[in-house]
Amino acid sequence: MEMKSIFEEQSRLQYQMDVEAALARAHARLGNIPQEAALKIIEKANLNAVSIERVKEIEMETRHDVMALVKALSEQCGEAGKYVHLGATSNDIVDTATAMQIKAAMKIIQDDIEALTLTLADLAKRERNTLQVGRTHAQFAIPITYGFKIAGYISELLRHHDRLIEVRPRACAGKMAGAVGTGAALGNDFLKIQEMVMDYLGITYELAATQVVGRDRYSELICLLANIATSCERFATEVRNLQRSEIGEVSESFDVSKQVGSSTMAQKKNPIVSENICGLARIARGFVTPMFESQILWHERDLSNSSAERFILPHVFTLVDDILVKMKDVFQHIHVDRERMLQNIESAKGLIMAEPVMMALTAKGIGRQEAHEIVREAAMEASAKGEYLAEVLKRTEIVASLLSDEEIDSLMDPANYIGGAPEIVDMIVAEVESKFGGRSDG
Repeated sequence: MEMKSIFEEQSRLQYQMDVEAALARAHARLGNIPQEAALKIIEKANLNAVSIERVKEIEMETRHDVMALVKALSEQCGEAGKYVHLGATSNDIVDTATAMQIKAAMKIIQDDIEALTLTLADLAKRERNTLQVGRTHAQFAIPITYGFKIAGYISELLRHHDRLIEVRPRACAGKMAGAVGTGAALGNDFLKIQEMVMDYLGITYELAATQVVGRDRYSELICLLANIATSCERFATEVRNLQRSEIGEVSESFDVSKQVGSSTMAQKKNPIVSENICGLARIARGFVTPMFESQILWHERDLSNSSAERFILPHVFTLVDDILVKMKDVFQHIHVDRERMLQNIESAKGLIMAEPVMMALTAKGIGRQEAHEIVREAAMEASAKGEYLAEVLKRTEIVASLLSDEEIDSLMDPANYIGGAPEIVDMIVAEVESKFGGRSDG
């Protein structure tokens, strides 16, 4: 998986050597070290020259991972090796390399969100006018369209997309400022060196750093990733609910020729991917608290954050990537049972159309509160007797005096009471096409 490769040991070491190379390049540009030395460091700062095995061998002796890398790289640079890591502290390298990992990982998450959003846009267009009953408190409310429901998901993802772009410069920040952030070991050119290094690497930097960049940056990032995962859990939970046997309005794709839903109940077709998404999202959210705890460091820093972050960052990014890919697959192949949606609407026996009747009565001059009570009493009677609301309304004297049977029948048609749902779908889809260039996710 592409996401996992970003956080593998090989990638981590290469990112760190990229930082060492950028530092040498900046020093040479300012005349602090010979140009030839910088070129040699840049040439050797890769895994073809510096083996992981050699780094590990040195680390067994030094018990310091960055110093092991510095020594291994220096060995390969000959005379130029004396300029490796000049003026830097370990976390100048570690935090800056981590910022580069975060940048690459965030690009994957952004691509995932765009792909999922485009899939949902296709679905929303297809189901733009598909009638469905809206539900509040798990009870029938008033009619919507399934495309309108999906448009709400798209809006949420578009906000996450904006948040990703907004947080990137804060999350992808390194430092080249020495032991406590003052840059003293880097000399008078400290500020120029730091700016050059980060410019070479394509990331931002923290001007008033300690030995590390502020972990509020990582806390914000992990909260955003957890937020994205939670949105997907919300979407997946709705798929699970609508796939309930007694609802049956949508369902995950199921290969009836091969797939097995249960080892004993041969009829089962379970929403296993949506359930998987929900479980993984809960794990992703579980990393929020330890990330906040890692934000609280003593003085100019301690090491309590390091071990936790080695779990938190790769795990959360990998989880959210997996969740988004699976969520796209669910919606790309989802089955929408339009007939069942209509059957469920019919099962309400017109009760979901109480609001339009109330509004029609107010248009005839009845006060809003009085109209509400008239319709409420009729709805309670219809519910208690198992009758259609229209039948009760037609024999309710005040209603019959104001609305004809034909008007009441028209008010009972759910297709006449979906408001601006189709137009909202059109507007949301247009926003997606404008934002992502009208690409198709295939």
